[in-house]
Amino acid sequence: MKLRPTNRFAVCCLLVALATTSASAQSADSANVVHGPLFHLSDAYVAAGFAAATIAMFPLDRHLAREVRREDYLGSADLRRASAVFRFAGGQAPVILGVSGFIIGKATHRARLTEISLHTSEAIVVATGVTSFLKGVIGRERPYLSADTNAHRFRPLKGWSSASYASFPSGHTTAAFATAAAFVAEVEEKWPGRQRYVAPVVFTLATGVGLSRMYDDKHWASDVVMGAAIGTFAGLKVVRFNHTRAGNRLDRWLLGSTNHLTVFPGGGGAVIALSGYVP
Repeated sequence: MKLRPTNRFAVCCLLVALATTSASAQSADSANVVHGPLFHLSDAYVAAGFAAATIAMFPLDRHLAREVRREDYLGSADLRRASAVFRFAGGQAPVILGVSGFIIGKATHRARLTEISLHTSEAIVVATGVTSFLKGVIGRERPYLSADTNAHRFRPLKGWSSASYASFPSGHTTAAFATAAAFVAEVEEKWPGRQRYVAPVVFTLATGVGLSRMYDDKHWASDVVMGAAIGTFAGLKVVRFNHTRAGNRLDRWLLGSTNHLTVFPGGGGAVIALSGYVP
């Protein structure tokens, strides 16, 4: 399955853009996760880089849409299965892992697991909120409606009422990169040095989520890049916020040392209670 030169260049550009959105933000925020202000000047440069990477994808959107959905790719049972796995990894999986990790951590008194799970879940909520707002306001048409004719159809505000016009940015990609960025930032804070081994794995998985959304004909390449940017930025900033403002109200309530989960039988089954909160 050999790529034509034009499409090979387009694929390389997409992968470079995805790598840049995560690596540049990670580098800007990794100098000091625990101390320092929440925002600094380098954030403006990173945001500008994100915007430039997204804009650079616009002329390549149609090329990439056609390449990712070639007949031999669509006919591959392995690729279809892989796409379904990645779709789950950017959909329900982050929420399931975050919530279950928090419950298990509290029940077993594992502070690090509880904290990582909570902060990762917060990053997903923040990133998804931003993405959902942009989807509704921008109203970009999905590839399955116009991939063969026009990659740049926008119906402002229509994204609120129709999922067919909620293409930009990619929500699955946003959630995947928010999870990856928050997890790597937490690993860096708790186990310095180990993030260099974790980051390539989790960001590669997040990239797979973005590519699967293109394979499923749900998003353009530029949607994926912007989703990666929002997710990465949100993940890093949520972790930085929680570690530069230790003892914030939400952390005190959900992570306070006096908090614990009590599991006891109830009328309809087990009941889990959070108790011992001291404000």
